[in-house]
Amino acid sequence: MDRKDFDIQPIGRFYEASATIRRPKEIACFSYDDEHRFHLGESSLKYYYPPPLPADLNRGFDSFQKLDDSADEHLDALLETIMALEKETAKQCEADIVTWRGMMTKILAAPFDHLNGFEMNATCFQVSSFIEENNSYKNEQKQIQKNQRMPPGMASQELMAYWGYKFEALSVLNQPWDPTPRKEIEDREELVVNNNAQYCSVVRTAIGRTRLVIGGEVDAVWDCKPDRKEDIIHWVELKTSAEIRNDRDMVKYERKLLKFWAQSFLLGVPKIIVGFRDQQGIVRRLEELETASIPAKVKKLGRGTWDGNICINFAATFLEWLKSTIHEEGTWRIRKREKSSLIEVFKLEDIGTGDIISPAFSAWRSKA
Repeated sequence: MDRKDFDIQPIGRFYEASATIRRPKEIACFSYDDEHRFHLGESSLKYYYPPPLPADLNRGFDSFQKLDDSADEHLDALLETIMALEKETAKQCEADIVTWRGMMTKILAAPFDHLNGFEMNATCFQVSSFIEENNSYKNEQKQIQKNQRMPPGMASQELMAYWGYKFEALSVLNQPWDPTPRKEIEDREELVVNNNAQYCSVVRTAIGRTRLVIGGEVDAVWDCKPDRKEDIIHWVELKTSAEIRNDRDMVKYERKLLKFWAQSFLLGVPKIIVGFRDQQGIVRRLEELETASIPAKVKKLGRGTWDGNICINFAATFLEWLKSTIHEEGTWRIRKREKSSLIEVFKLEDIGTGDIISPAFSAWRSKA
């Protein structure tokens, strides 16, 4: 097996460098409806409106309409959206790497996320690398997590996952607050939670010398999307976290902030609203975080569990290496094992693009 390794350690070599970053800019969007059907456009866009406090995140768990994401959707929705954009603009959407935000979050956080592993599939198609999650690995990890025995008095993994979706449902409206009837705002606690519907932003960005097109879900917009495409969109990411009671909780929260920051940074989400909950799933207070200020805050006030500058410099270096490694036809696996500092890249198939590139996208690009 032809395998190449990239060692994350020692991370000190990423400390001094200063990789350039291109501010993420939305170039397209798509939506999934309540039945998780794909639609071009912003039909599932939500608008932030503060939730009523205290908020019981347990309510409605029995009627939760949960997305079944076990099937492998590859990059299909992202490629469909890029295809529509190219047809509209009559220009090819150029990028070195096309992927989901989730994949880039794992890469960006890798220098400080020693415990977790990841597996991705990649292919080179018309000089761009297309990277997706290895679906079977994702499903295995979900099963392991589901089977975890929780300490006495703690909620199940399933219930805690629901708390996050419930918090989102309590914090958004289907339209701006101004035309929204008061009853609709007040009745959010009674809504059936359904996480099939999603608004997904597709952005163009760059880290170092690597141009990226990334697709990812956005929870809500603070006000409205601006009419002018060049204006910044005031996106909001909604998160829940356990109340901080002691030093150990603080370290756990700080580690969580790495993921919060990475996810929002990659899509250009400027604000994160955190609902702090107790062990029973009751949110009693909110905190607004400016995404851009999180790394400095962690550096100044935190326990030094991570450094945003190192994450960015590592990502810039790794992506350059990845581009030079995945540069020919075939399919590849990108793998980091749990508790390992090595990212392995090896070939799975010598020809073709596997199922990573959809037939429709391949046909479109071949004639475009």
